[in-house]
Amino acid sequence: MNFFKIILLLMLTQTLFAEKVEITSTSMEAEELKKEVHFIGDAKIIKGTDWLHAERVIVYFGENNETSKYEAIGSVSFEFKKDENHFKGSADKVIYNILESLYVLKGKAVIDDLVKKSHVDGDEIMLNMSTGSVDVKGSSKKPVKFIFDMKDK
Repeated sequence: MNFFKIILLLMLTQTLFAEKVEITSTSMEAEELKKEVHFIGDAKIIKGTDWLHAERVIVYFGENNETSKYEAIGSVSFEFKKDENHFKGSADKVIYNILESLYVLKGKAVIDDLVKKSHVDGDEIMLNMSTGSVDVKGSSKKPVKFIFDMKDK
């Protein structure tokens, strides 16, 4: 089982984002039948200048053992950059679909666009890093909030 964990961790670091990825936590559990690796306790993902911190991170693998998505749970905070986009934020839970380059933030979701100098929060935010688009869902108890600077002419 330890051999499987080592192989899985090596595959994870090679395929998660097609560049060097470092994941640290206080413990790790591999679930071979489910094709999952759980990083538990103070989990941190670092890829280049991007980072994500959470209480737990689960990495999911597909049919050919390629990394398909990851899920960060509990007090999630992050900073992501791609091309001209630069976002920083937090949520209770973040799910990242690697193939679509799509982040789904759930529960107390907040994103600051550091390039456009805007702030968005809601119950659920979908952030597409390929396009830079942000879709936000709120509720009657907690409506969507959007704050931005407006320049006078």
